[in-house]
Amino acid sequence: MSDLVPEIHGSCDPGFAALRDAFAANFAEHGEVGAAVAVAVEGAPVVDLWAGSADRARTRPWQRDTLVNVFSVGKPMVALCLLMLVERGQVGLDDLVFKHWPQFAAAGKEEVTVRMLLGHRAGLPGIRHALPRSAMYDWQLMTAALAGEEPWWRPGEQHGYHVNTFGFLVGELVRRANGQSVGEFFRDAVAGPLGTDFHFGIGAPEEGRVAEFIFPEVPPDAIDAHATALIRNVYLNPPGLSGFGTVNTREWRAAQMPSANGHATARAVARIYSALAAGGAVDGVRMLAPDMLALATQEVSNGHDAVLDRPSRFGLGFQLTQPGRPLGPNEHSFGHFGAGGSLGFADPDVGLAFAYLTSQGEGPRWQNPRNRGLVEALYASL
Repeated sequence: MSDLVPEIHGSCDPGFAALRDAFAANFAEHGEVGAAVAVAVEGAPVVDLWAGSADRARTRPWQRDTLVNVFSVGKPMVALCLLMLVERGQVGLDDLVFKHWPQFAAAGKEEVTVRMLLGHRAGLPGIRHALPRSAMYDWQLMTAALAGEEPWWRPGEQHGYHVNTFGFLVGELVRRANGQSVGEFFRDAVAGPLGTDFHFGIGAPEEGRVAEFIFPEVPPDAIDAHATALIRNVYLNPPGLSGFGTVNTREWRAAQMPSANGHATARAVARIYSALAAGGAVDGVRMLAPDMLALATQEVSNGHDAVLDRPSRFGLGFQLTQPGRPLGPNEHSFGHFGAGGSLGFADPDVGLAFAYLTSQGEGPRWQNPRNRGLVEALYASL
């Protein structure tokens, strides 16, 4: 191994030594700065590793309890909150959204269902009218803007990844159905019962253990004045919505933006997916009944994505494995990728939960060699 490999901390079952080696190789070969990886099999932790630095200058070591921004790894977590309310009978998948959120019926959205929102089929991936830079920190402003927005396509007729709006849309349904913010509901119904270190909204006392996210200060050239209006609004309205120039600020970390600013440890993400890999419960703590989980992980959207301009495949809030971006080799895996290559998923075929979180937001977004190498080593170890 190269001198670029830092000391690797944590525990690793001997049978998963190849995964530990792949984790080390990410530092030597792929520019990893700081990261963590965790795996559970049939609910039992078998890998819990962390290494590197929690800042770009490499002055703070990554610790066991270091939190990192997980970006879209958080989307299934807010979906899980709404699915729990569906199971409780407080919301129906085929309910019209305006039944719970009357203002949402504006601008041709009266036929949008809860199922469409969860499956990225509602036609609301962006907001057309220009919002001020701080708007994403104002939940009421963002949800009011979405309620008044005209769909970019006829709802239900196609799908497109709701990159930054998904968390506001689904989270507002959680709030209206249950009376709690999505961060509060997630804490009380998911993170707390499972004992996981996963948060939407980081308080100032926790600031010292949050890793600096290494991310461009300005958007990439692909999102500029030459991009389509849809793409500009998806990623850059309001400015800073995707984290460019904002991701490491106190305001970003304190807000609840569940599409983008969940903060967690890899251990926490793997713990949640260990429940889902086992049919919805682990160690006597139930998240979802098996039939609801089966429904949530059935295909709702597949094929050309109107936002990403490439194939994507979704269940109800979960990305589903697909040939161009597999979640391991088995057909029933589900989870979600995040910026920089972070990834959490469950493979119910083998009772496996996997999580990899990185602070390295730069690099390939679609085919990331760091998560790919870890997943390949994981399955070679089974």
